Amino acid sequence: MRIVTWNINGVKARMGAMMKWLEDVKPDIVCLQEIKVVDEEFPRLEIEAMGYNVETFGQKSWNGVAILSKNRFDEVTRGLPGDDGDEQSRLIEGVFSTESGAIRVCCIYLPNGNPVKTDKFTYKLGWMDRLITYVEGRLALEEPFVLLGDFNIIPAAIDATFPDKWVGDAAYRPESAERWRALLNMGLVDAQRAVSDEPNHTFWDFKTFGWDRQDGIRIDHLLLSPQAADRLQDVFVHREVRGWDKPSDHVPVEGTFLF
Repeated sequence: MRIVTWNINGVKARMGAMMKWLEDVKPDIVCLQEIKVVDEEFPRLEIEAMGYNVETFGQKSWNGVAILSKNRFDEVTRGLPGDDGDEQSRLIEGVFSTESGAIRVCCIYLPNGNPVKTDKFTYKLGWMDRLITYVEGRLALEEPFVLLGDFNIIPAAIDATFPDKWVGDAAYRPESAERWRALLNMGLVDAQRAVSDEPNHTFWDFKTFGWDRQDGIRIDHLLLSPQAADRLQDVFVHREVRGWDKPSDHVPVEGTFLF
């Protein structure tokens, strides 16, 4: 089973690239972030025509997440518990049956958090605290669980071409790193680091011409429960997509599993 995370940075703007990539690669499950449309405006019919089941948790102009799956959804969860006043669409989760049993896939778009000296950073840290509580409950189920998406977290210096330039950024702050480590210390496995010590960056900024200068960072991650990690075969970063016409600033990151 091939499970992918991709911050699409606006599904309307990236429709051509997304449809081409889905047709070429044909992954089993694709988790999208920053779809930037309400549920009714998501291109459901076009994607369903390619053999995918579609569930969305959209938001106008900002945020929004979706899961496309060739397997039918057994369950769908929308939204991160713990704050009834949180109106941002940043989490959607699906449970799927396979010949080897069920798998739970949770797609997240973790807050950016910048500028640091604002409520945006407070929101990021609070969201991560709520995520830690959520994951604790999911791990207690002792089932294959894949938590994936745009985490807006640079875990270590190797995950940035020029790490010094990110010092002070919300993605590289010690408070953010502390919560990232908390997720790993709970038993989640960083899939990319489980298979490779290479940088394997996933994001190149538009504003600073990051792709042209090959100035990237790794902020799109797959974190696995022990039961999912046992089934991991490989992780592949689809770098080539960043060089396509009208690309997202992120590229698809694919995990391959024995299910």
